Amino acid sequence: MNDMRQMTALGRSIEDGSFAIIDHEAGAHDFEPAEWQVVRRVIHATADFEFKTLMRFHPDAVRAGVAALRSGCPLLVDVKMIAAGLNEERLSAYGCRVHSFISDEDVIATAKANNSTRAVEAMRKTHRLNLLNGAIVAIGNAPTALLEVARLIREEAAKPALVIGVPVGFVSAAESKDVTLELPTPFIVAQGRKGGSPIAVAIIHALLLLSTKESA
Repeated sequence: MNDMRQMTALGRSIEDGSFAIIDHEAGAHDFEPAEWQVVRRVIHATADFEFKTLMRFHPDAVRAGVAALRSGCPLLVDVKMIAAGLNEERLSAYGCRVHSFISDEDVIATAKANNSTRAVEAMRKTHRLNLLNGAIVAIGNAPTALLEVARLIREEAAKPALVIGVPVGFVSAAESKDVTLELPTPFIVAQGRKGGSPIAVAIIHALLLLSTKESA
């Protein structure tokens, strides 16, 4: 697999310059080196330095995420926008597949019948299909999906390798992340209302980059 950086000399120069600016303007921090690679890529994707204060990591999060990618884990995402932002070639080098069930007809029908949400029923479908255990779950849009993943972990013994909890919004977004911070499962969370699919994509790409390094 390539090293995940820009493919042209000019592209690499621009990217390297951006990260140099981020490192300079961010200043001192308490993140471990591998964690900082994730945080700086989130800042790079958003131009928002507040993520330096919002990002939270389970102590085993980066190691677990890298190990899961290297083992060819499924990636379960709440919305297709995350899937669209990921490089399938880079993931397929490890045998990883991205799954999003939110637009499936059975998910929509069940959500209507249960007065639930498509995001909740999509996460339940991942569990029924035995995809959740060992997977990386990335939630960038739907707090209800993140809350359901937390419930599946607590009540149904689901064991994802890593939960990336970065839904954006005003209703239950911050609360869903607070719930995730209490899980025993490795997590990467952006506290508060900020987040979104580009944040989830940036985190996964940072983990992919770390996965190419022997020291990760």
